[in-house]
Amino acid sequence: MKKSTTMLDFFKIFKRKGSTSNSSDVNVELPTTNVAIPILENVEDVPILPIPENVDVPISQTQFQRIDIDSLDYDPGTRKQIWEYHVNQRDEIRRAYIIKGPHQPPLKTFKKSGKHNRSFQASWFEYNSTWLEYSPTTDAAYCLPCFVFHNSNGVAGQNTFTIGGFRNWKKVGGKDCYFQGHIGKDPNSAHRVAEQMCKDLMNQSQHLQRVVDHFTTEQIANNRLQLKASIFTVRYLAFQAIAFRGRDESCSSLNRGNFFEALGIVTFWNEKVAEIIEKAPKNATYTSPRIQKEILHVFSAKVKKAIREEIGDAKFCIMVDEARDESMKEQMAVVFRYVDAEGFVKERFFGLVHVVDTAALTLKNGIYSLLSQHCLDIQNIRGQGYDGASNMRGMWNGLQALILNDCPYAYYIHCFAHRLQLALVKSSKQVVPISHFFLTLLFLIKIVNASCKRNEQLKVANANEIARLIDLEELETGSGLNQIGTLQRPVETRWSSHFRSVSSLLKMFTPTVEVLQNIIDDAIDGEHRAEAESAYEGLTSFEFVFILHLEKETMEITDKLCQALQSQSQDILNAMHLVSSTKALIQKFRDDGWDGLLTTVISFCEKHCIDVLDMNARYVARRGRARNQQDNVTIEHHYRVNIFYATIDSQLQELNYRFDEDAMELLRLSSALEPREALKSFRSSDLCLLVKKFYSQDFTDYDKQVLEKELYHFEHNVVQDPEFKKLKSLSELSQWLVRTRNSEHYKLVYRMVRLVLTLPVSTATTERAFSAMKVVKTDLRNKMENDFLTDSLMLYIEKDIASTFSLDSIVDDFENLKERRVPFS
Repeated sequence: MKKSTTMLDFFKIFKRKGSTSNSSDVNVELPTTNVAIPILENVEDVPILPIPENVDVPISQTQFQRIDIDSLDYDPGTRKQIWEYHVNQRDEIRRAYIIKGPHQPPLKTFKKSGKHNRSFQASWFEYNSTWLEYSPTTDAAYCLPCFVFHNSNGVAGQNTFTIGGFRNWKKVGGKDCYFQGHIGKDPNSAHRVAEQMCKDLMNQSQHLQRVVDHFTTEQIANNRLQLKASIFTVRYLAFQAIAFRGRDESCSSLNRGNFFEALGIVTFWNEKVAEIIEKAPKNATYTSPRIQKEILHVFSAKVKKAIREEIGDAKFCIMVDEARDESMKEQMAVVFRYVDAEGFVKERFFGLVHVVDTAALTLKNGIYSLLSQHCLDIQNIRGQGYDGASNMRGMWNGLQALILNDCPYAYYIHCFAHRLQLALVKSSKQVVPISHFFLTLLFLIKIVNASCKRNEQLKVANANEIARLIDLEELETGSGLNQIGTLQRPVETRWSSHFRSVSSLLKMFTPTVEVLQNIIDDAIDGEHRAEAESAYEGLTSFEFVFILHLEKETMEITDKLCQALQSQSQDILNAMHLVSSTKALIQKFRDDGWDGLLTTVISFCEKHCIDVLDMNARYVARRGRARNQQDNVTIEHHYRVNIFYATIDSQLQELNYRFDEDAMELLRLSSALEPREALKSFRSSDLCLLVKKFYSQDFTDYDKQVLEKELYHFEHNVVQDPEFKKLKSLSELSQWLVRTRNSEHYKLVYRMVRLVLTLPVSTATTERAFSAMKVVKTDLRNKMENDFLTDSLMLYIEKDIASTFSLDSIVDDFENLKERRVPFS
């Protein structure tokens, strides 16, 4: 990827304000692409029609084929609509129809229809000679000007005289004559506008093509420079998720909105650009909101095209999740996972699809529509990654089942991050003291963060505590260390936030105690004092401190796994290895961690003047009913030990249930490719069975015959390589095979590696898309068109691709979008 361009880099290509410049200073290249992007059917820049929602406009590569004008059909009932012809020849066809004039066959009699045998009258031609047409084929009347400038996205009620034809002869004549109603009294009626457009089209001296032909090389260079300024501004705002529009964009406004203000910065530092924009025709300034959206759409189309070309004919995985946006619309985010030509795993956001509901069939249709628009074969899907919702994972009617019916090799993997979340949440709720601990923690954070005053007190107390510990040389000093923060609130859907919440409380334990004491002393009413006293008693109890340290130790182990699962390049075999190592670490802490934990807790309590309970004393339960007094009395030591083991056992039990390695044969067989497993014992028989049972469609019969021999050579020539022993994951193996060109010598092995790498690990990328959607939707505008939202997200999320496009390439594609009032090449 090329290095992204900053706003200052854009200024550097021009001379600073006050310096002399001429046309030779502008470097203008001829267009290097010839890409046609069909969108609307109106070929003029004015009037402007909106891009319809939920239509993803692909870049067309079809070759233009000229239509013979002499072969045009002039019968209004059977002729093709203007918008069905190629955009490059529509004006020529329009002129041919206008020169021919309205189709008015000189018939002596016309067909009679209806109960009263009414028919078209030849005399009507005399009063409407400039526009009225009649088709003997359909026995209907039509309007020539409206037909000539009709487009497929027009208002449905205006199609009578263009597509369906008018045949209600009873309503012709009289006060409410339908013909007069079609013409309209308003000078800006659709019919009158179409008539004026016909006159303008036939005015050859002012025709767009004639005007364009008279532009000089210098003027074309200036046009490109003017458009580049708008393109650069749009790209900058989209990359930063900054709103485009302003409340008042008039020239007299002090704040014209971010687009015009950013464009003003460009013109301030470049006199040439300022002069060109100042002298530009008012109908071709290319700064309107419509132009901004078109530029954004060109960027988005090029990003999707780049992703599509990167996928090529390779197998890929789809990862899908749905959520509501800020305007209460249900949106489905689609992400593709694949292996690129260099062996790297890529997860690319490919778009948002607005769905009316979250039914599995609705989601499937939305996915298939997006795939077909970009010529992606459904049979190339080799993995599905969703969360555990019933509409996604249902074995009979879920989304994964519906896609499996069409593509039996699209194996479903339940998101690992979501599995881990479910395991940790359920394990925390199964142990009563742990569940009570988190309720107390939430209540405590709520009390301390209830007001700005308490937050300030916490920060001041934290700063004083940090200064005291530095004086005692108990804290290290350095850049980025000892930051003053606040207590983190845990979020149930993000288990890593629980770890941050516990860690922040341990770090700011003394300041938190000080704030609670201040609330108790300064409280005016009894309610606030009672809440603070309750929080203080809970915080300074031995049981709370004990569980606080216990959760910190266990969460520190699982948080490593949680963070690793968020990586886009993570492969499923390495993820399973991380799960296994996490289980082993938790088991080790269970076997050896009790004594160290108890010592740490006692030391912490003594440091903060908290009463340490006598572990040999009797513990009397304060909650619940017992059959007798003996049931309620246990040794304090035994009670803490029971909490310790119950907490860890609950986590291990849930992790074993959610991540059962033996339950999925696909993963067990695929693990033979993992470098660390291959070094222990290269299981070639498992790999042959993997191909035969799970990927038979991706290997021919001949491939299956020679696979065993290729695996034999791979084991003795590649696995024994000293560099191979340094590899730690399947993704590293993929990159190493390409880098050493072993992917060409062992094509079948490399194909297996790519297929296994395609399997999804987590839906973290789709979650990031929704986070970006919340930023873009909130910052840009709460209510925005779906196409505008998708295009904005595409640039914001995949900016590493968008930043590689040159401004000249965007200018070329923008020009090919439709005819422009000024040329750019």
